[in-house]
Amino acid sequence: MTAPTVVAIHTYPVKGCHRLDHRDARVEPWGLAGDRRWLLVDADGVGVTQRETTDLVRLHARPRPGGLLLTAPGRPDLDVAEPTTAAPLPVRVFRSRLPVDALPAGAAADRWLTDLVGRPVRLVWLAHPTRHVRPDGRAHDTGDQVSFADEYPLLLTSTASLAALHDWLVEAGEEPVPMTRFRPNLVIQGAPAWAEDDWAGRRLRIGEVSYRAAGPCDRCVVTTTDQETGVRGREPLRTLARHRNIDQQLLFGLHLVPEGTGQVAIGDPVAV
Repeated sequence: MTAPTVVAIHTYPVKGCHRLDHRDARVEPWGLAGDRRWLLVDADGVGVTQRETTDLVRLHARPRPGGLLLTAPGRPDLDVAEPTTAAPLPVRVFRSRLPVDALPAGAAADRWLTDLVGRPVRLVWLAHPTRHVRPDGRAHDTGDQVSFADEYPLLLTSTASLAALHDWLVEAGEEPVPMTRFRPNLVIQGAPAWAEDDWAGRRLRIGEVSYRAAGPCDRCVVTTTDQETGVRGREPLRTLARHRNIDQQLLFGLHLVPEGTGQVAIGDPVAV
């Protein structure tokens, strides 16, 4: 049997922003290089994501050596330097999470992003990826190094599982949704639908790097947001609630924790 292979690679330099597509990427202990190292926070230092504002789909962020280029339709580009000399701020990805030290990007970035999303926000940079989930907060611990990701360093999804979901949506008279709704880092092809359910707790090798499969991903309202327009509907959450409600979690995708460093590229085989 032919092994599943990687068919898409994505990063999200600012948490909640529009995706970047890659042919290959560097795998680091906290995830793919450049992925979710920047975060918008509110006045209390709590993360602002697409859960709170769908305007983030308009934000395009491209890392460069020592900084980040921000672009959005109808707005001037803004180059942001990594604020290496700024005094750290305690921030939380979510209000319930552990605080971590992040560095504020400065007033220009704050004004630019506040105008974009229509609410006061600050931009911060995670210079040193660190723990924000309590050690006992997950069945499989993330370890001490993670980006501003919700829970785990990487998210993997399968085209066969999306096709199965599409069948359920069509049966319900709904339109299929693209994989971009699920904001994965790695998309694989060639595994049976929902095979990833059986990989939880096991080790996977993808290209040069081994990963611990930390468990399935519980989906939220972000999946109902069109990642090109920001328009929010009811699907696919309503259909996932009918077919993939397991222990009161609506599951799609698999969390991964890297066990080393190296490269991942489109076409890399997946060995379980």
